[in-house]
Amino acid sequence: MVEGRTHKPVIQSSQCQSCNVCLRGCPAELIPEYRQEEESLRGALYSGRISAVSSTTNVPPLSPCQEACPIRQDTKGYVSLIARGKFREALEMIREVNPLPSVCGFICHHPCEEACLREEVDGPVPMRLLKRFVAEHEREGNRPFRRPGKKKREKVLVIGSGPAGLTAANDLCLLGYEVTLVEALPVLGGMLAVGIPEFRLPRDVLNLEIEGVRELGVNMMVNHRFLLEGNGKPFSRKGFQATFLSVGAHRGMRLNIPGENRERVLSGVQFLREVNLGKALRVGRRVAVIGGGNVALDCARSATRLGAETVEIYYRRSRDEMPALREEVEEAVREGIEIHFLVSPVQVIGKGKRPAGVEFVRMRLGEPDASGRPRPIPIEDSVFKVKADTIISAVGQKIDSRGLRGLDARPDGTIRVDPETGATSMEGVFAGGDVVTGPGWAIDAIAAGKRGARSIDRFLS
Repeated sequence: MVEGRTHKPVIQSSQCQSCNVCLRGCPAELIPEYRQEEESLRGALYSGRISAVSSTTNVPPLSPCQEACPIRQDTKGYVSLIARGKFREALEMIREVNPLPSVCGFICHHPCEEACLREEVDGPVPMRLLKRFVAEHEREGNRPFRRPGKKKREKVLVIGSGPAGLTAANDLCLLGYEVTLVEALPVLGGMLAVGIPEFRLPRDVLNLEIEGVRELGVNMMVNHRFLLEGNGKPFSRKGFQATFLSVGAHRGMRLNIPGENRERVLSGVQFLREVNLGKALRVGRRVAVIGGGNVALDCARSATRLGAETVEIYYRRSRDEMPALREEVEEAVREGIEIHFLVSPVQVIGKGKRPAGVEFVRMRLGEPDASGRPRPIPIEDSVFKVKADTIISAVGQKIDSRGLRGLDARPDGTIRVDPETGATSMEGVFAGGDVVTGPGWAIDAIAAGKRGARSIDRFLS
């Protein structure tokens, strides 16, 4: 907090919340010469370089919203610029650390807003939507120009073009490395392109972000699967001195119930991939989606758009335990999708190859399990049947470990890495994103890509 003495403003560090409200009345906003006082308190306040300072460390702490962001985005900085109408400058500030601002503006789960202290007054600052606004506002104009660093002789391979891979390629190219990015799918973007419906993330928005990375000089190839042979020789033979692995989690988890091998019983990731790649899908009149995450909601809303008359979601816990974003749940309900809680599938029923429906059992919640959530327990004599033409299992995703031989992996297929650097058990190979953590948020994958790029730079230096 800065009190109102214009010649000697005072920062009360114990009360400062880094909201920048005090700067609105600061004379430095109106008196140009104050802005030139780089060494003065007034000039520093105007440029936003001072926040609350710890009396023990003398290191300015991050504001709660910035601390909550996995990439430490300067939220209060770009929000303040937007408030002053400096939209281009705000976008430039965002892009200093985030190569995918438009993507985050559409799909980020915004932990910054959950930490926003404004919640105690009326409501959090809508930082995700502000980021989306400024990115879209400047989209029609020229994008901020970014110049790669001094060219280095080392070559780096990035495997996978999801948010982690794109970010690593972006940052490595800015550091001066020659970067080649390969993607096994026929399109770039990884799960951003094939795991999120277009109504949630428009493809022109995603493609524009990808082009921004390509324009730095990244060589990008699709339909190119790179296999590990138990050592790093395939990379060295191709002339790469380091590799960043970010292949994602593209395999759906099975329900492990009788009858799930029938036709029109699809995993959520398979269903969304086929929809996003433009394949013709017939879902019939009635669709049952099993699961409670964002993938389940995306599948249900996509099935509605494919012409299904009735789409219903079945989840084994209550709404309070549902991992999907609250706003996505509300959107699905508004679209007429009914969600049934405390039910779990027992078997897929039907005659021949096609299903006729699903048999469920009702559940009650018991003590917390390993996930920390209440364990669902079946209720005796509560089995019931639901008719369905298509059944979509969206109960989780896993890593396709084929082609990752030689890397130290966990039982679930995810790759073990050094938590500080992202280094794998294979020298010169770093990894990040879902292949390390399992299915996660895009902003966490972006953070992993940035960490991987920094570690590769240190490794090659």
